[in-house]
Amino acid sequence: MIKLTGRTVLVTGASRGLGRAVALACAGGGASLVLVARTRGALEELDDEVRGMGAPPPILITLDLLNGDLVDKLGPALFERCPRLDGLFSAAADLGVLTPVAQLDPVVFARTVGLDLLAQQRLIRTLDPLLRASDAGRAVFATCEAARTPRAYWGGYAAAKAALEALVLAYAAEQGLTRLKVNLVDPGPMDTRLRGRAFPGERAGDRPDPSVHAAAIAELLAPSSTAHGRLISLCS
Repeated sequence: MIKLTGRTVLVTGASRGLGRAVALACAGGGASLVLVARTRGALEELDDEVRGMGAPPPILITLDLLNGDLVDKLGPALFERCPRLDGLFSAAADLGVLTPVAQLDPVVFARTVGLDLLAQQRLIRTLDPLLRASDAGRAVFATCEAARTPRAYWGGYAAAKAALEALVLAYAAEQGLTRLKVNLVDPGPMDTRLRGRAFPGERAGDRPDPSVHAAAIAELLAPSSTAHGRLISLCS
């Protein structure tokens, strides 16, 4: 049983897929949620579901993580409502376009790197003070196998995710004697919109639903978790 009662957890990419599944798992454990996504409608649907579980009413934040100036304001704005952040799960990602590296559109590539890498660093920068204020801060970032085994046509996405892994592991190494624990998690192939874009020929249900891995990720956000500086694969 995940024990997150009294803990505040922020989830990016919360409106669908893995982010949504982890948010619901955290709500089931009693967490107070801060839900971040680009679209308000999907967040409100998730809000209804969280409230229906009897969990604390979540804070809903409509935010495009590519807007760096607004991301920078996220931490200070949250501080006015909660003086600490106990958990961060960042699931927001952009696949970009699967194409040969020599033909990769610079604008498309910049967007992929912007969300999958640069926005994650800005999240770390703006939320780090709140995570350090917790007695057991936990930060988990979603990654994928492509970062470590790049394949043809996946160069843009693979490069962004590989850089994210290096960034997050460096952030973990910088914690020293702090109480903040930082990890990466690779859930493997899942039945998500991003997967559908990469493999349009797959049928819905051919891959596991994100909810299969949600509890394991929520456990990494709990104060009882001791994992730190790891890349954790949930692939069977």
